[in-house]
Amino acid sequence: MTTLLRNLLNRELQEPPDKIVHHIDDENLTYKAANQLASYLITLDPQLDRPIVVVNIGTDRSTGDSLGPLVGSFLKERQSLIPNIHVYGTLDEPVHATNIVRYMEDIMETHTNPIIIAVDACLGQAKNVGNLNLGIGPVKPGAGVKKELPYVGHIYMTGTVNVGGYLEYLVLQNTRLNLVMKLAKSISDTIYKAYYKVQAKKNEVPSH
Repeated sequence: MTTLLRNLLNRELQEPPDKIVHHIDDENLTYKAANQLASYLITLDPQLDRPIVVVNIGTDRSTGDSLGPLVGSFLKERQSLIPNIHVYGTLDEPVHATNIVRYMEDIMETHTNPIIIAVDACLGQAKNVGNLNLGIGPVKPGAGVKKELPYVGHIYMTGTVNVGGYLEYLVLQNTRLNLVMKLAKSISDTIYKAYYKVQAKKNEVPSH
């Protein structure tokens, strides 16, 4: 890695804000979001030795709520290129309201001190539909449909798929698949790019 590239990467990865929001129409979305996600990962794990687990929450039985499983499936397609990322929640094996507690118990038993990235769909104001929301902290699965589920994650990545506030379950059922697919692709690309930014940083950390 050249000195110029190293300095540029270091400058991009310092002092992350608590939250970042970008719309899917932003052509630089994945570039900026990947820088931010890498910053969060490095901030939470300066030694870069904790396993990274991505928990994609949702179900393929609802268009709006399929965001998480779609992200998981997109990541699984690239699994050989991101071998150190552990992916839970796909279209084939979704993580949803009835099994999330079991999945989280299994994850904590399988991985030692993991950093968990939680991916989920959310509802919001009309002006925010199409936003990718990224920040430090957990998600509260099921909040949009009034379900009581455990908080999940150290980092959250959510996509605002539709307008909330009334009949959320029906709103999720009637969300445009095109929008959900675009958000899912953006989130999976962000995680993929952030992984390689972290790997580049990891190569600079002296071994103990």
